[in-house]
Amino acid sequence: MAATNIDEVIARLDSIVETECANNSCMAYFPILYRKVTIRIKEGIVNQEFENNQRMEKLDVIFANRYIDAYDRSAFNKPFTKSWKNAFEAAKTGKLLIMQHLLLGINAHINLDLGIAVAETVGDDGELMDFENDFNKINAILGSMIANVEAKIISVSPLFGLLDKIGKGREDKLVSFSINIARDGAWLFANQYHISPNKVNELNSRDAVIAILAEKLITQKSWLLKYLVKTIYIFEKKDVPQIVAVLKS
Repeated sequence: MAATNIDEVIARLDSIVETECANNSCMAYFPILYRKVTIRIKEGIVNQEFENNQRMEKLDVIFANRYIDAYDRSAFNKPFTKSWKNAFEAAKTGKLLIMQHLLLGINAHINLDLGIAVAETVGDDGELMDFENDFNKINAILGSMIANVEAKIISVSPLFGLLDKIGKGREDKLVSFSINIARDGAWLFANQYHISPNKVNELNSRDAVIAILAEKLITQKSWLLKYLVKTIYIFEKKDVPQIVAVLKS
């Protein structure tokens, strides 16, 4: 069921996290991060941090509903985007790093959903450029929170820091994924989607590209990185409620 305001978004995310924690499922990781981001955006709206705070809540709800809809469709075996399908299927295996699960969710939501949500918030007759400053503020909030999450992950994944040290400078998507690059790509896609005469084709084409990126976040070409990821995984905690509690704090 779609949310109609930002409080309903938070309540729905709470419900998803609770359900997935009860199943000890890695599908709880992305929504607990997303919940924190949503609460921070709500605080920003209350404190009038954005150029258009009413529009920002509209965007937040449209944006969140794309994830919520994909989650619901997954549960009922209904069709949904390949980008989210790859993220959910990877989460169900439970054989990836905590950060991989988070990046798969971020990949689908920022690289695909955000551009669509921005265009739908503005509407076909709206001026997209009026939204650029608030768009950048949202992504700055997300970027700052990701850095905080990485610090928390080390407490439940003691060898996680090795990934940055050893993988630094490599082209592997797991170590080179950038929120700033994702943001810039999302803004370009928002512009393309906004003016496109065939939005279904535009969405499907973008989804195919982002789904491939999801696969690259899962698979490492380098034998060294493959071995490193497996080693880090062995020493990561596997208790989902415990990990969620750390990410939530």
